[in-house]
Amino acid sequence: MVSTDTLFSQQVLLLYTGEIPNSKGAKNIEKRTTDGQGRAIISNISIPTLSVFLPAKSIANGTAVIICPGGGYWVNAITHEGTDVAKEFVKKGVAAFVLKYRIPDENTMHNTGIGPLQDAQQAMILVRSGAKKWNIDTSKVGVLGFSAGGHLAATLGTHYNQAVLPAAPFSLRPAFMILAYPVITGDTLVNNKGLLGKLLGANAAPDLIKAYSLETRVTPETPPTFLIQSTDDNLSVKNSLLFYSALLQHKVPVEMHLYQRGGHGYGLNNSTTKDKWIDRCFAWMQGNGWLRKSG
Repeated sequence: MVSTDTLFSQQVLLLYTGEIPNSKGAKNIEKRTTDGQGRAIISNISIPTLSVFLPAKSIANGTAVIICPGGGYWVNAITHEGTDVAKEFVKKGVAAFVLKYRIPDENTMHNTGIGPLQDAQQAMILVRSGAKKWNIDTSKVGVLGFSAGGHLAATLGTHYNQAVLPAAPFSLRPAFMILAYPVITGDTLVNNKGLLGKLLGANAAPDLIKAYSLETRVTPETPPTFLIQSTDDNLSVKNSLLFYSALLQHKVPVEMHLYQRGGHGYGLNNSTTKDKWIDRCFAWMQGNGWLRKSG
């Protein structure tokens, strides 16, 4: 049965056609619920998928984006930080791929720390390998993530030289990153220890926490980045500020928008302002050539 979050996509792909790497093969107990606002939430994910949303050929510009919903590495907020967002990109001629990634769980995977990153890297491989049939330019495939999905997207963008899958036939580096109220750091002066605890374990070694503190992983080759967050977010705005500062230090192109209010987890719609961050994002993409047709 196809869940309602995928009814508007052209195709829902299993992320892996064979054995899922790093999987213990536990029973699938995935569960779909809705929150108080009627938004779909998926928990206990052990079988990852990629939902494909393609623009009409008449407006397609060759750009693609892989979308990583948030959820604290406990769930995937699959509609308001996933499929709803994909539909907005399609309107702009961008192919969108919503990644339903595995939830780190010692019952379902051998190494929780690499499970979600494996799925993000595999999504990049699938999108670039399907570029011809989906009318995509392999040099214009970016990634977008919300909250913990922002951490996953930024991990893909800062760890692309550390493959956690067998040798890939394509580069794992995103062309660009869009990070919405992202988790960035394991620094306990900024975030409480539990924010990365689900991913890395409660007693993760300091070196492992540092490796997943993404402000420490920025280099001059880190992809151009667009950041948005609200200053009253209960996830400290210092996450975005730290990453912005690191990108500046390494002369990586970056644009950041901070809103006075909005809190956390609003997806496309920060109800405290008439300003739409997605419009600013599209303007940034246009300025960098990602919304222009190739050729």
